[in-house]
Amino acid sequence: MDDRVAGALSLPEDWPALPDLSLALNRMGSFDWDLDSGLMHMDQPALDVFDLRAEEYDDQPASLSLRVPADEGARLDAMVKQALKAGRESYGAYFRCRLRDGSLRWTHTQGFIRRDAEGRPRRILGIVRDASQELADSAARQELDEERRRRTSLVQATSAALAHARTVQDVIDVLKNSRGLAHLGATSLVMGLLEAGRIHLVADGPEGSFVPGTRYTRVDEQYPMSEVLRTLDPRFIETSEDFATSYPELWSQVGHLGITSAAYLPLIAQARPIGALGLLYDDRSGFAADERNLLVSLSSSIAQSLQRAMLYEQEHDLAEGLQQAMLPRRIPEVPGAQVAVRYRSARMGRDIGGDWYDVIPLPGGRVGAVIGDVQGHDTHAAAVMGQLRIVLRAYAAEGHSPATVMARASVFLHELDTDRFATCIYAEVDLTTGVMQMVRAGHMEPLVRDPDGSCHKLFVEGGLPLGLSAEFGRLDYPVSTVELDPGQTLVFYTDGLVELPDTDFDAGMRLLTDMVRNGPQDIRRLADQLCEAVDEHGGEDDVAVLLLHRDAAPTPQPGGRLRQHVAQNDPEALSSARHMIRAAVRAWGARERADEIELAADELITNALMHTDGGAIVTIRILAGGERRLRVDVEDRSSALPRRRDAGDAGVSGRGLMLVDRLADVWGVESRGGGKCVWGEFLIPERFERAGRPERREHHQLPGHSDGSDGSDDPEEPGGPGRPGPSRRP
Repeated sequence: MDDRVAGALSLPEDWPALPDLSLALNRMGSFDWDLDSGLMHMDQPALDVFDLRAEEYDDQPASLSLRVPADEGARLDAMVKQALKAGRESYGAYFRCRLRDGSLRWTHTQGFIRRDAEGRPRRILGIVRDASQELADSAARQELDEERRRRTSLVQATSAALAHARTVQDVIDVLKNSRGLAHLGATSLVMGLLEAGRIHLVADGPEGSFVPGTRYTRVDEQYPMSEVLRTLDPRFIETSEDFATSYPELWSQVGHLGITSAAYLPLIAQARPIGALGLLYDDRSGFAADERNLLVSLSSSIAQSLQRAMLYEQEHDLAEGLQQAMLPRRIPEVPGAQVAVRYRSARMGRDIGGDWYDVIPLPGGRVGAVIGDVQGHDTHAAAVMGQLRIVLRAYAAEGHSPATVMARASVFLHELDTDRFATCIYAEVDLTTGVMQMVRAGHMEPLVRDPDGSCHKLFVEGGLPLGLSAEFGRLDYPVSTVELDPGQTLVFYTDGLVELPDTDFDAGMRLLTDMVRNGPQDIRRLADQLCEAVDEHGGEDDVAVLLLHRDAAPTPQPGGRLRQHVAQNDPEALSSARHMIRAAVRAWGARERADEIELAADELITNALMHTDGGAIVTIRILAGGERRLRVDVEDRSSALPRRRDAGDAGVSGRGLMLVDRLADVWGVESRGGGKCVWGEFLIPERFERAGRPERREHHQLPGHSDGSDGSDDPEEPGGPGRPGPSRRP
């Protein structure tokens, strides 16, 4: 049987081959390095690796310097010495050797160290081999692996960028502006969205590539986008000839662009086609299998982003429509002033917010200006804002004082049983006098720009935000009375104008102040510029702006009225009321009688504060009629009527009512439900003549009311203890 097997195999005579032959065929050679003598024997295959002839090598390692560059030789020597010193049994390294023609070739050596019984190295046996092809193959594999990693990274990077896209245009910008197209080799892209059975082209490729009549196309037309939406399969056009043959009508329009291939991909989200994407190439043909898989994977990520973007745009449009419906549809004309309002919805973050503004016409030529911000950034905030704006407007139009308007609005918001609160600032402005009565509920203080362009913050004492003040029972909102001079501009704003990304509040306020100071004089252009600045700085909150510019002071008209509440033990409120009266008297042309009117009003206010249980409401107005009369009303909650009495020569009180009687042209008392009103009127002739004024004023009394001549001490007497009335010569 052994004979049959041997005969059947018919092996060659030189089988098995000698080791030298096997090494030579594999471009390897061997060496034997005696460390004691320093001689290194190399066989012919080893010399061939170094491109040396036999006569060029004398068994001295130094002879290899002819082929091994100095830096490579030094590195190899250091490596061998380290192996010998460390007691290792072998070493190996890649190095370059210089061939006879001067080129460099990668070579590999591996040595095995033999040691004596004491461990001293005596001999190194090893091999050298040509490693150029090995490293070339390895580099190719590394390049292929790197290409695969790059493509995977491309999908990941593009998907990450698309995750931040909020609109369809954001998606298009991500694809066009990222390096994804460049990595894929695409020249440009086209994109269409499916709308009511038609394809709406939203990105039309390179400049000059738009084909007239293709902005909207049907799904059944002979276009590549139509085809992929019908079949839901990608279409890879590998050559220009393929493009021209498959879509001749389209090719006739785009053939001049030099397109050599294209990839059209359906955009499918939740098993429903929403559009198609086309990638155009001008320097390649064909698509490998892994490239096709990559593009299909990328199209899936793009489709998901597009669907989110379209849903976001729909919801944002709905929310913004709700917000706009809640804001005033028009701003009324305000005689004596210019008004500009703006609302800018948030560009980033949640849908919308609860910012609002309003301008409310009030009786007597006055106007109410309000701006506020409901907590939150959603449709709920917008709904609460709409309700709050309406009730605040209603309370103001009913004629309530600013403090009452704010308190009632806070109670209303609290009773809505919502978890939202609101900041707000409300100003009642008399444009005839320029007097403003302002109430602030947790909102930021306004700015005022002067005619010369300078800008400063307006201090307005504040209370708790609306809703919170009712919850904690702190509904007493302080009223600040200030003047807006002709040519000045009042600037109301919400926090989105100053709370900008990477900027603290103080820096935001400085930026706003600079913009108002250096902005255009026209308040409409200024309002636009403020909103544009927020866009430039990437503001993420919505913004409301209200600007009110007072023109030159108009001629006083009958019906002008100012009102302020003065609480007991509140010297600031009393000072504010005096300031209001002084400004109104000057503005309404009664400057000659200013001292008399202020003194009489001060007596009435002081009496109400000292001799009643509550505060006083002061109203000053111009009466309509033939004669121009200025009237001061002081209301309190006491029903006890004042009585005039004789203070005597040494008395320090008791002269108040006599003083009012002397100063006012006419005065009187009226019952007002749970209280009363003491009033005085002052004639304001066109040209005041002091000598022509009557010595005695008419005294209107309630029926049955005594003139107080019995000298009894009346607690309601306007002068009050400790306030002697100055004598006045008739």
